[in-house]
Amino acid sequence: MDIYLVTLTILGFVVLLTAWLPMMMRRLPLSLPIACLAIGAMLAWSPFPLLPRFNPLENREFTERMTEVVVIVALMGAGLKLDRPIGLKRWGTTWRLLGIAMPLTIAALAFLGYWILGLTAASALLLGASLAPTDPVLASDIQVGPPKTGEEDEVRFALTSEAGLNDGLSFPFVHLAIAMAVGTAEGRELYQHWAVVDVGWRLAAGVVMGWALGKLFGFLAFKMHGSSLAKTQDGFVALGMTFATYGLTELVGGYGFVSVFLAAVAFRASERESVFHGQLHDFAEQIERLLMMILLVCLGSIAASGQLLAHIDWRVIVVAVLALVLVRPLLGWISLLGSGHPHGEAIIIAVFGIRGLGSIYYLAYATAHTEFQGAETVWATVLLIIVASIVVHGIAVTPTMKWIDDRRSGRQIKA
Repeated sequence: MDIYLVTLTILGFVVLLTAWLPMMMRRLPLSLPIACLAIGAMLAWSPFPLLPRFNPLENREFTERMTEVVVIVALMGAGLKLDRPIGLKRWGTTWRLLGIAMPLTIAALAFLGYWILGLTAASALLLGASLAPTDPVLASDIQVGPPKTGEEDEVRFALTSEAGLNDGLSFPFVHLAIAMAVGTAEGRELYQHWAVVDVGWRLAAGVVMGWALGKLFGFLAFKMHGSSLAKTQDGFVALGMTFATYGLTELVGGYGFVSVFLAAVAFRASERESVFHGQLHDFAEQIERLLMMILLVCLGSIAASGQLLAHIDWRVIVVAVLALVLVRPLLGWISLLGSGHPHGEAIIIAVFGIRGLGSIYYLAYATAHTEFQGAETVWATVLLIIVASIVVHGIAVTPTMKWIDDRRSGRQIKA
């Protein structure tokens, strides 16, 4: 059997399903990521010797690069779809989730990893830092709609803006875990370097580069006389902005995830009413969905084949349950106390902290830089939480979003 032709054939069907499945499951309590996991599991149990059967610990560079690309494309799409201008009060919920919920989540998950899983401090911190960010790739069903559609209630906005920023803001903690794992330098010098470079410089460079490049692309698209980018009406511009922003920011040592999202927000702020934003968003969303499906098919295959999940025991299951049922919901809800959100909306924002491909990227990135004790346990825990999050949140998202929309329609009728 020709492996190449079999793979090409199945890839073709996956691409077709990318367009077909979202329409078919629109009214069902299911999500596209759940379908991708199921396809991957069926392929793992099939007689076809297919490419998804690999261990990410043995293919760290491939895993890192693939997840990196899909995350930055998702971040560009998330930034383009936000209608609300950035601001201290307008984004108040976002700042609460980033400044309160995320650090507390990292600490809580690290504690669970240290106490229950028996991980070292460095590995426990890596576990917490990898799982704290919500995922911009798998959260499309709970995010705001395309630009200028009006689908931007408080719940959707909070979850979209949080997912756009926390992927980059958890990176300093990943670097701290790497520094702790290396453990060869003097402690004081090690933490000074982390504080100055990994926290100070990388974050500042990510913010400045993202905003500056977003404004530059905005000028080229909307303000430049003659042949502006907007006149091309070409969705590939979104991909070009994504890669250029990420590459330039990483070259100067900044956090590319932060930069890409802020570049999209700044680009959108340059000219809010142009239909070009919708074209860019739609193209980015299509690329993101295709890449996401391929990666989730691989993840489903990995889960079904048991290569990494063989490391699961009762301790891993306990940590996974606590992470999804207690840690994020409780800490997310605490961060929103006093925010003015109705009780039901605050609970939804707190509960729907979906974990996904960003967590896999962080693990691949960190384990490629140094060895972590108990790395197999960390990988197994993260993959189990991701799979459980995809299934649980995927089933709950349709009725939950319907409840939000019905509630919003009721308020509008009364007004």
